Amino acid sequence: MELLTAEETRNGTAVWEFILEGFPVPEHLRILFFLVHLLAYLASVMGNLLIIAITCEDHRLHTPMYFFLSSFSFVECCFITTVIPKMLTIFLSGRQTISFVACFTQAFVFFFLGATVFFLMAVLCLDRYLAICKPLHYPTIMSPRMCFCLVTVCLVLGILFMAGPLVMLSHSFYCGPNVIPHFFCDFGPLANLSCSETRTIEMLFFNLALIVLFTTFMVAIFAYSNIVVTIVRLPSARERQRAFSTCSSHLIVLSLMYGSCVFIYMKPKQTSRLDTNREAALVNTVVTPILNPVIYTLRNKQVHQAVRDALSRVQFYRYQRSNVLSF
Repeated sequence: MELLTAEETRNGTAVWEFILEGFPVPEHLRILFFLVHLLAYLASVMGNLLIIAITCEDHRLHTPMYFFLSSFSFVECCFITTVIPKMLTIFLSGRQTISFVACFTQAFVFFFLGATVFFLMAVLCLDRYLAICKPLHYPTIMSPRMCFCLVTVCLVLGILFMAGPLVMLSHSFYCGPNVIPHFFCDFGPLANLSCSETRTIEMLFFNLALIVLFTTFMVAIFAYSNIVVTIVRLPSARERQRAFSTCSSHLIVLSLMYGSCVFIYMKPKQTSRLDTNREAALVNTVVTPILNPVIYTLRNKQVHQAVRDALSRVQFYRYQRSNVLSF
């Protein structure tokens, strides 16, 4: 198979497709890696879909927090589905070709949804801050209309922040080579393969990514610092311990998300450290999507009760159906 599909032009050789290299996995371990990542992907998708289904089904979960969590789960499902299926194909079949248009489409959707995840995370932090620290004002501030507007703003901001650099990069000239040392079309490898001068585009991407990460991180720090102060003032030691346990698990997920993104994208020259970016990207595409449903929702007693009630209804319907069929 040729590594380069191209068209001769006046300025050189224009690339029509890229090749995703994936991970340098030995042949005898490909199936193992495929199964591990497939199970992780299915666990993440099923966990997030369970959150969405339970939230829609149980009226007791029709609250701002669960509306934001179900929106977060939906965006995260779309986010990981953008890259994981292609990575699984690479594990099975080796290098995979991807067209120029499909590559930049994947990159745009990945970064748009990734930025939206961080904005939604900031909204979740603010929601918890208002619920715990401002309980009297919470129902008034977090009205259904406000919740819908906040989710819409997160989506719009994700598009606005990520569209510019990727559109500019897609208009740069690619003359070969065309092998991307990654399992998806990341910004750094694409900038590295460009034959045009991409310094300005890289600086724009760096500044926009910095704004997204810094502002959402500051919101999270503000929210959780105030939450911790409120928890310390709780009279019951048992309540304090339970609240601190919940907050610490949330902060672990936040640390993983921000840590991996800072390592990958917080550098003015996006073409540096490309080899180590693949491993770091697994944190946001495999690890945290598995942890988020467990930490943010599935440990919650309200969700446990909603799941039990849903299972009880299913058993009751089956029992009724079997009785009807027996007659």
